[in-house]
Amino acid sequence: MRVKRLLRHPVTWGVLALGAVALGVALYLFQPWRLFTVVEVNEALPVATAPPGAEAAPQGEPSEPSTSSASSESSEPSAPSESPAPAREPKTLSKGTFISHEHKTEGRARVLELPDGSRVLRIEDLNTSDGPDLRVWLSDQPVKEGTAGWFNLDDGKHLELGDLKGNRGNANYAIPAGADLDSLKSVTIWCKRFSVSFGAASLT
Repeated sequence: MRVKRLLRHPVTWGVLALGAVALGVALYLFQPWRLFTVVEVNEALPVATAPPGAEAAPQGEPSEPSTSSASSESSEPSAPSESPAPAREPKTLSKGTFISHEHKTEGRARVLELPDGSRVLRIEDLNTSDGPDLRVWLSDQPVKEGTAGWFNLDDGKHLELGDLKGNRGNANYAIPAGADLDSLKSVTIWCKRFSVSFGAASLT
C-alpha cells in the first residue's frame, strides 16, 4: 500500500520525469553505444596527373592539299597519338605516429603535397573508438603522453579539417591553401563535444 501511495504522489512523478529527461540528455551527449560501433573507410592514396611540359601552339587552317600530295601522304603512317601524362606520387612533407589519449588510438599520419601544389593530410591504418562529434584537427600545441595531453591541443592555434570519416582505415583530408604548416605540427582526433583528444601524432 505504501508503495502504491508513493507512486501516486505528484512528487514521485516529477522525480521520475526529471530522471527520464536527465537520462535522455546523458544518452544524447555521451552516446555510449558508439564505443562498440565501427565506421571503416578505405580511401586510395591521392594522386594528380603530371602537368604537360608545354601545350602545342594553335595551328591555322591547313591549306587544301593537291591531289598528288594527298595521294603520296596517304601511304605514310599517321603519327601516334600522345599518351596521357602518368600519375605522379605525392611528396611526403611530414609524418608521425598516433599515441593514445582518452581512447586507445593507433595509426599513422602524413602530410602530402600533390604535383599541383595542394596539400592533404592522410591518416593510415587508424584504429580508435567511435564517438560523438569527432573532428580532425591540426594544432600548434605539442603532443603529450598520458592525461596531460588530453586537453592541451586546443590551447593555441588549431585548424579543423572536417569530421572524422571513420574510426578505422585510411582517409584523406584536404588542407586549406593558406594553412601554416610550419606551426601546425600536431594532428589530433578531437572530440569537440567534450574538448578532449582521443589520440594525436606529432608531425615531423
